Amino acid sequence: MSHGKSDPVYIAVEGVIGVGKTSFASMLANKLDAELIQEEVFDNPFLVDFYKNRKRYAFSCQLYFLLTRFQQQQQLITRDLFAKTIVSDFLFAKDAIFASVTLSDRELALYNKIAPILARDIPKPDLVLYLQASTPVLMKRIRKRNFSFEKTIDSDYIETLNKAYDYFFFDYTDTPLLVVRTDDIDFVNTPQHFDDLVAQIQKPITGKKYYSPAGDLTTT
Repeated sequence: MSHGKSDPVYIAVEGVIGVGKTSFASMLANKLDAELIQEEVFDNPFLVDFYKNRKRYAFSCQLYFLLTRFQQQQQLITRDLFAKTIVSDFLFAKDAIFASVTLSDRELALYNKIAPILARDIPKPDLVLYLQASTPVLMKRIRKRNFSFEKTIDSDYIETLNKAYDYFFFDYTDTPLLVVRTDDIDFVNTPQHFDDLVAQIQKPITGKKYYSPAGDLTTT
Protein backbone atom coordinates (compact mmCIF):
# COMPACT_ATOMS: atom_id res chain seq x y z
CA MET A 1 0.00 0.00 0.00
CA SER A 2 1.42 3.37 -0.98
CA HIS A 3 0.55 6.20 1.37
CA GLY A 4 -1.32 9.18 0.06
CA LYS A 5 -1.31 12.36 2.05
CA SER A 6 -4.52 11.47 3.90
CA ASP A 7 -3.90 7.76 4.34
CA PRO A 8 -3.78 6.80 8.03
CA VAL A 9 -0.52 4.95 8.67
CA TYR A 10 -1.30 3.94 12.25
CA ILE A 11 -4.81 2.60 12.88
CA ALA A 12 -6.05 1.35 16.25
CA VAL A 13 -9.16 -0.83 16.53
CA GLU A 14 -11.09 -0.81 19.80
CA GLY A 15 -14.25 -2.20 21.37
CA VAL A 16 -15.63 -4.21 24.25
CA ILE A 17 -14.75 -7.90 24.74
CA GLY A 18 -16.37 -9.99 22.03
CA VAL A 19 -17.08 -7.21 19.53
CA GLY A 20 -14.60 -8.63 17.02
CA LYS A 21 -11.79 -6.08 17.16
CA THR A 22 -8.98 -8.65 16.93
CA SER A 23 -10.62 -10.40 13.98
CA PHE A 24 -11.21 -7.13 12.19
CA ALA A 25 -7.72 -5.79 12.94
CA SER A 26 -6.18 -8.98 11.52
CA MET A 27 -8.30 -8.79 8.38
CA LEU A 28 -7.60 -5.09 7.94
CA ALA A 29 -3.85 -5.56 8.33
CA ASN A 30 -3.95 -8.28 5.69
CA LYS A 31 -6.03 -6.09 3.35
CA LEU A 32 -3.70 -3.10 3.72
CA ASP A 33 -0.50 -5.17 3.75
CA ALA A 34 0.10 -3.64 7.17
CA GLU A 35 2.02 -4.72 10.23
CA LEU A 36 -0.32 -6.10 12.89
CA ILE A 37 0.20 -5.39 16.58
CA GLN A 38 -2.00 -7.53 18.81
CA GLU A 39 -2.70 -7.11 22.47
CA GLU A 40 -1.05 -9.88 24.48
CA VAL A 41 -4.22 -10.81 26.35
CA PHE A 42 -3.62 -14.51 26.79
CA ASP A 43 -0.12 -13.98 28.21
CA ASN A 44 -1.48 -12.24 31.30
CA PRO A 45 -0.84 -14.72 34.15
CA PHE A 46 -3.54 -13.08 36.30
CA LEU A 47 -6.38 -13.19 33.77
CA VAL A 48 -7.88 -16.58 34.66
CA ASP A 49 -7.78 -15.72 38.37
CA PHE A 50 -9.31 -12.31 37.63
CA TYR A 51 -12.39 -13.82 36.02
CA LYS A 52 -12.76 -16.18 38.99
CA ASN A 53 -12.33 -13.42 41.58
CA ARG A 54 -12.38 -9.95 39.99
CA LYS A 55 -12.10 -8.01 43.22
CA ARG A 56 -9.00 -9.83 44.48
CA TYR A 57 -7.01 -9.95 41.24
CA ALA A 58 -8.13 -6.76 39.50
CA PHE A 59 -5.07 -4.67 40.35
CA SER A 60 -2.50 -7.34 39.47
CA CYS A 61 -4.28 -8.07 36.22
CA GLN A 62 -4.63 -4.39 35.34
CA LEU A 63 -1.03 -3.52 36.15
CA TYR A 64 0.23 -6.36 33.99
CA PHE A 65 -1.90 -5.15 31.08
CA LEU A 66 -0.77 -1.56 31.58
CA LEU A 67 2.93 -2.45 31.49
CA THR A 68 2.72 -4.87 28.56
CA ARG A 69 0.63 -2.40 26.55
CA PHE A 70 3.22 0.27 27.34
CA GLN A 71 6.09 -1.97 26.21
CA GLN A 72 4.31 -2.75 22.94
CA GLN A 73 3.70 0.94 22.30
CA GLN A 74 7.31 1.76 23.11
CA GLN A 75 8.37 -0.52 20.28
CA LEU A 76 6.43 1.70 17.87
CA ILE A 77 8.62 4.66 18.75
CA THR A 78 11.73 2.89 17.51
CA ARG A 79 10.15 2.12 14.14
CA ASP A 80 9.65 4.26 11.10
CA LEU A 81 5.88 4.62 11.33
CA PHE A 82 5.76 5.83 7.75
CA ALA A 83 7.58 2.85 6.30
CA LYS A 84 4.53 0.63 6.56
CA THR A 85 0.96 0.90 7.73
CA ILE A 86 0.43 -0.36 11.29
CA VAL A 87 -2.83 -1.80 12.58
CA SER A 88 -3.26 -2.41 16.30
CA ASP A 89 -6.13 -4.20 18.01
CA PHE A 90 -5.95 -1.93 21.06
CA LEU A 91 -5.59 1.71 22.03
CA PHE A 92 -3.26 2.39 24.95
CA ALA A 93 -5.57 5.02 26.42
CA LYS A 94 -8.38 2.48 26.84
CA ASP A 95 -6.46 0.79 29.66
CA ALA A 96 -7.98 3.40 31.95
CA ILE A 97 -11.51 2.21 31.04
CA PHE A 98 -10.91 -1.20 32.59
CA ALA A 99 -9.16 0.38 35.56
CA SER A 100 -12.16 2.59 36.26
CA VAL A 101 -14.50 -0.41 36.13
CA THR A 102 -12.49 -3.06 37.99
CA LEU A 103 -10.32 -1.29 40.59
CA SER A 104 -11.23 -0.15 44.08
CA ASP A 105 -10.90 3.56 44.89
CA ARG A 106 -7.50 3.10 46.54
CA GLU A 107 -6.22 0.90 43.72
CA LEU A 108 -7.48 3.37 41.11
CA ALA A 109 -5.73 6.23 42.90
CA LEU A 110 -2.44 4.31 42.68
CA TYR A 111 -3.10 3.35 39.05
CA ASN A 112 -3.74 7.02 38.24
CA LYS A 113 -0.28 7.91 39.55
CA ILE A 114 1.39 5.33 37.28
CA ALA A 115 -0.56 5.43 34.01
CA PRO A 116 -0.10 9.13 33.11
CA ILE A 117 3.67 8.80 33.45
CA LEU A 118 3.71 5.91 31.00
CA ALA A 119 1.27 7.60 28.61
CA ARG A 120 3.39 10.72 28.02
CA ASP A 121 5.52 9.30 25.21
CA ILE A 122 3.00 6.95 23.64
CA PRO A 123 2.52 7.58 19.88
CA LYS A 124 -1.05 8.45 18.92
CA PRO A 125 -2.83 6.67 16.06
CA ASP A 126 -3.84 8.53 12.91
CA LEU A 127 -7.27 6.91 13.23
CA VAL A 128 -9.14 5.00 15.93
CA LEU A 129 -12.02 2.66 15.13
CA TYR A 130 -14.46 2.05 17.94
CA LEU A 131 -16.53 -1.05 17.17
CA GLN A 132 -19.80 -0.89 19.10
CA ALA A 133 -22.38 -3.58 19.83
CA SER A 134 -25.25 -4.05 22.26
CA THR A 135 -24.64 -6.14 25.36
CA PRO A 136 -26.84 -9.06 24.17
CA VAL A 137 -24.90 -9.20 20.90
CA LEU A 138 -21.58 -9.10 22.74
CA MET A 139 -22.66 -11.91 25.07
CA LYS A 140 -23.75 -13.99 22.08
CA ARG A 141 -20.36 -13.51 20.42
CA ILE A 142 -18.46 -14.28 23.62
CA ARG A 143 -20.40 -17.53 24.06
CA LYS A 144 -19.83 -18.43 20.43
CA ARG A 145 -16.05 -18.12 20.61
CA ASN A 146 -16.12 -20.22 23.78
CA PHE A 147 -12.87 -19.27 25.51
CA SER A 148 -12.75 -21.29 28.73
CA PHE A 149 -11.67 -18.42 30.99
CA GLU A 150 -14.57 -16.27 29.68
CA LYS A 151 -17.27 -18.69 30.80
CA THR A 152 -17.72 -16.77 34.05
CA ILE A 153 -18.28 -13.43 32.28
CA ASP A 154 -21.82 -12.22 32.95
CA SER A 155 -23.95 -9.69 31.13
CA ASP A 156 -23.79 -7.22 34.03
CA TYR A 157 -20.01 -6.97 33.67
CA ILE A 158 -20.25 -6.55 29.89
CA GLU A 159 -23.00 -3.94 30.28
CA THR A 160 -20.80 -2.00 32.71
CA LEU A 161 -17.88 -2.18 30.29
CA ASN A 162 -20.12 -1.18 27.40
CA LYS A 163 -21.30 1.94 29.21
CA ALA A 164 -17.73 2.79 30.25
CA TYR A 165 -16.47 2.46 26.66
CA ASP A 166 -19.32 4.61 25.34
CA TYR A 167 -18.60 7.24 27.97
CA PHE A 168 -14.89 7.22 27.16
CA PHE A 169 -15.33 7.56 23.41
CA PHE A 170 -18.17 10.10 23.70
CA ASP A 171 -15.60 12.56 25.06
CA TYR A 172 -12.63 11.26 23.03
CA THR A 173 -10.85 13.95 21.00
CA ASP A 174 -7.20 12.82 20.92
CA THR A 175 -7.34 11.48 17.35
CA PRO A 176 -9.80 11.13 14.46
CA LEU A 177 -12.43 8.56 15.51
CA LEU A 178 -14.76 6.33 13.49
CA VAL A 179 -17.55 4.81 15.59
CA VAL A 180 -19.02 1.70 13.94
CA ARG A 181 -22.21 -0.03 15.07
CA THR A 182 -21.63 -3.75 14.44
CA ASP A 183 -24.85 -5.36 15.71
CA ASP A 184 -26.20 -6.07 12.24
CA ILE A 185 -23.01 -6.84 10.33
CA ASP A 186 -20.68 -9.82 10.12
CA PHE A 187 -17.44 -8.63 8.56
CA VAL A 188 -15.73 -11.98 9.23
CA ASN A 189 -18.12 -14.09 7.16
CA THR A 190 -19.64 -11.50 4.81
CA PRO A 191 -17.05 -9.96 2.46
CA GLN A 192 -19.35 -7.09 1.49
CA HIS A 193 -19.63 -5.97 5.10
CA PHE A 194 -15.85 -5.98 5.46
CA ASP A 195 -15.28 -4.14 2.18
CA ASP A 196 -17.86 -1.49 3.09
CA LEU A 197 -16.12 -0.84 6.39
CA VAL A 198 -12.67 -0.64 4.77
CA ALA A 199 -14.11 1.90 2.32
CA GLN A 200 -15.22 4.04 5.27
CA ILE A 201 -11.75 3.88 6.79
CA GLN A 202 -10.15 5.04 3.56
CA LYS A 203 -12.27 8.19 3.42
CA PRO A 204 -10.73 11.29 5.03
CA ILE A 205 -11.89 11.47 8.65
CA THR A 206 -11.44 14.45 10.90
CA GLY A 207 -12.97 14.69 14.35
CA LYS A 208 -15.61 12.05 15.02
CA LYS A 209 -17.68 10.11 12.49
CA TYR A 210 -20.46 7.59 13.06
CA TYR A 211 -21.13 4.68 10.72
CA SER A 212 -24.21 2.48 11.24
CA PRO A 213 -24.35 -0.11 8.46
CA ALA A 214 -27.62 -1.99 8.13
CA GLY A 215 -26.07 -5.32 7.28
CA ASP A 216 -28.40 -7.62 5.37
CA LEU A 217 -31.45 -6.76 7.45
CA THR A 218 -34.54 -5.68 5.58
CA THR A 219 -37.65 -4.12 7.04
CA THR A 220 -41.13 -5.06 5.97
